[in-house]
Amino acid sequence: MDQFVQTTSSLVVMNLKLTHLRYLRRPPPSRPAVLTLHPRSMTRTASSSPPPDNERAAKRPKLDHLTSDLFKNGVFLAPMVRSGALPTRLMALKHGASLVWGPEVVDKAILHAERVVDPVTGVVSYNGKTRAIFTTHPIEKPYLIYQIGSASPELAVQAAKTVAQDVSGVDLNCGCPKPFSTHAGMGAALLTNPDLLCDILTSLRKELPSHITVSAKIRLLPSQEDTKRLVERIVRTGVSALTVHCRTRNMRPREAALIERLREIVEFVEGLGIDIPVVANGDCQGWEDAKRVKRVTGASSVMIATAAEANPSCFASTPLQDIETTMIPSYLRLCKYIDNHWALTKFCISQFRSERREVTKEEANKLKARIIKAKSFDELTDLVGSWSGEADFAETADIIRSRRPRPLLVDSETEKVLQRTSPASGEGDSSDDRPPIATPPDRPNPEPPTSRAPLGPSWDARIPQPAIITGSDMLTPTPTPKPIFPFGSQ
Repeated sequence: MDQFVQTTSSLVVMNLKLTHLRYLRRPPPSRPAVLTLHPRSMTRTASSSPPPDNERAAKRPKLDHLTSDLFKNGVFLAPMVRSGALPTRLMALKHGASLVWGPEVVDKAILHAERVVDPVTGVVSYNGKTRAIFTTHPIEKPYLIYQIGSASPELAVQAAKTVAQDVSGVDLNCGCPKPFSTHAGMGAALLTNPDLLCDILTSLRKELPSHITVSAKIRLLPSQEDTKRLVERIVRTGVSALTVHCRTRNMRPREAALIERLREIVEFVEGLGIDIPVVANGDCQGWEDAKRVKRVTGASSVMIATAAEANPSCFASTPLQDIETTMIPSYLRLCKYIDNHWALTKFCISQFRSERREVTKEEANKLKARIIKAKSFDELTDLVGSWSGEADFAETADIIRSRRPRPLLVDSETEKVLQRTSPASGEGDSSDDRPPIATPPDRPNPEPPTSRAPLGPSWDARIPQPAIITGSDMLTPTPTPKPIFPFGSQ
């Protein structure tokens, strides 16, 4: 009996040891994923539905990356400091913009930024010490061109590589005449330093992945021959496209763009045997007017700045009217949802204007005055209703994802076919009978022309005239602040 008990005890001990050995040999449990939350996500209320991006993660945009051909037959949103913010770019894409340019960002500014992804909205922010330097969202990536301000090939390459995962193309700013850009040899200053300009473009093309396009945006030089020589050097650097702002460095925004000069340049590029799209920029008022610009210039595509700043829906065949009720409430909800900076939101809305049918001038001014005086989104709850901009963002994202190609065609027969087959095509009257359109006169001039301008014309007609002769004061580099209602001029 004692032997039996001893044997049984030995078996139990052996079984326990085997069990312990099996436990020790088991692979360690996998660590749970570490999730770093954006600070603002801690303040969000719980939602019963998943975020839009998580919900549609499997639906990738059909356009994976840009090619040179995608710069043809399009209408683009121009790069605009402040006005080219993420909400405005999303609105432009929603209403038909083919591609969108982000605002110019100086190379050094982005190099030390911290990339943060909002876990709720998916917004990607490159944050500096006090503010976001650049924001984007994956939904716009297939159509987004990042514009760099640079005077250094090395810094330009570093800056482009910093954001390459979030953009489809990189554009070098060679046309901005504002002192913040030109004082460091960037922007329009590159027009007088073509060796450096081309070195930057060559370096970008050499160092960036092939699926990231490289392009440039320049201004006309006073001499057509000088412009063609510069253009030839640029198109031989391997760029995918070239945008020409049809004003010289020292022309005022109120002066009509010299779009008639561009046709000779377009034909010159074609004669070189280099298939590079040339994009026209200057005085285009919208999708329908882009046909006029393309017809006059022969350009591959058209870029819009001022008109898009005033009404991002200008890319539609029929832009929105009464945007105080048809766009601004939705724009405000979208801005709060994606955490757009409040001051930047107010600035963009202050530039909005459209044709009015039901909203009076007094009502429009009253609305914008209230928005400008508000210190936060929360003071405008009664204007926008529910602050949940998730539905507005989801609608915008769905429209962008389901976009169909809409080429800008100027051949009348092709346009008729397109109108019969696509509801997105042009509606309304032809722009042929419209009077020539000049730049709106309410844009401050960043650098007034002077007789000492490095690229100024040789004739005296462009030399500033005293106010006692002209009867009006000239704009200054630092214009006096305007009244609170610069937008009620219509």
